[in-house]
Amino acid sequence: MGNLNRRTILGGALGALAAPAVHAQGGKPFAGTTINGSCFQTTYFEYLKNYFPQFEEKTGIKVNFTMQAFPVYNQRTDLELSTKGSALDVINVTFIYSGRWIGAGWMTNLDPFTKDSKLTPADWDPEDFAGGPQSAMKNAKGETFGYTWEAGAMILGAARYDLIDKANKDNVAAFTADKLHHWNWIPYLMGAGGNVFKAPPDNLTPTLDTPQAASSAAWYANLLTKYGPDGILSYSDDQSMRSQMSGRANIRTQAITWMVPLAKHAESTVQKTVRYGLMPAGPTGNFPGSNSHGLGIPAGSKKKEAAWEFIKWALSKETVAMVVKNHGYPSVCRMSIIKSPEFKQVLTLNGQDVAALFLDVLQLGGKTGYMKYRTVPVYPQVGDKINKAIERIATKQQAAPEAMKQAQAEAIQDLQKAGIKIDT
Repeated sequence: MGNLNRRTILGGALGALAAPAVHAQGGKPFAGTTINGSCFQTTYFEYLKNYFPQFEEKTGIKVNFTMQAFPVYNQRTDLELSTKGSALDVINVTFIYSGRWIGAGWMTNLDPFTKDSKLTPADWDPEDFAGGPQSAMKNAKGETFGYTWEAGAMILGAARYDLIDKANKDNVAAFTADKLHHWNWIPYLMGAGGNVFKAPPDNLTPTLDTPQAASSAAWYANLLTKYGPDGILSYSDDQSMRSQMSGRANIRTQAITWMVPLAKHAESTVQKTVRYGLMPAGPTGNFPGSNSHGLGIPAGSKKKEAAWEFIKWALSKETVAMVVKNHGYPSVCRMSIIKSPEFKQVLTLNGQDVAALFLDVLQLGGKTGYMKYRTVPVYPQVGDKINKAIERIATKQQAAPEAMKQAQAEAIQDLQKAGIKIDT
């Protein structure tokens, strides 16, 4: 099988449609302007870059847009933002860093742009963005610092549902996952009645040493090692997807972006057998992961109006609809697109209405705000401790209670170093 990554997982030929209209008054007021944008490696912007020439033709703005691997992008952008530098004009506001970047004052408030009719036409409609994903782009006052282009809705995908019907293994691993445990495990933790923090974002005392956390971590680690394919503990999200596409593994709970290729990708061997569903609820409820990424303008940018012109175009209803139609992109955030017949058609996979599942997860995430744990500024450090604890349990280096107590102690130490008040 070829090398699959965030650039190629959804496939699809490039469309020939012209880019949607850009609302710029007075001809090309930005003629000769170049803006610098950056994001992690992702299909949405791989698709969108093909239409940059039309955007430049409409506005006069040239876009220099770079993409890096997820951890590299976040590290470099965090450093650039912390210096209030002017090297970047448009960036991806990464979900797990949104609380840090917005809370530190490193991003530009976008409300003045959307409320100025000279800069933003009414039909751009900022209220059209789904509330759950969009909540991560706001501060405590409700001010907006980014607009979402991706909503990661965790669903269940069974690559070989036919084997479940037969109750026949047929040399297929029952479950697969990747090594990002601080994303994959948390819905299982919450479903068992546990949590990462006591009451985020106000009380960030970790709660990783509870009986619920220990039992859930032991259960999840056993699921990986007993029912997963060989080598699962080192799987990337791409490798996990390939294990399903090739029919070597069956069930996975993961964001929809990684599930669509099972039915759509030309190299998938399970197109006719895959089925989808909501992630099963635990004893205390259903908490599928629901994250989001948005476009924002760094506070240090010297070309904020030109940057807003790009965001306005990149996330307009017309542009999002074009990317869905031409490329089958599934993780959109505009409600008008999600509820459209065209979106439903694109996400009718093997006869199933997967668009409805996608919307169900977004609404679940928005109702109670259970994803708040992930947008607090300190989550990346705590997530690292979770990853290591699950690995120790799965490899039998430690029993679950001991591993989670160690994760708790290490997390508290990190938080106290960061000046976070912890309950004693």
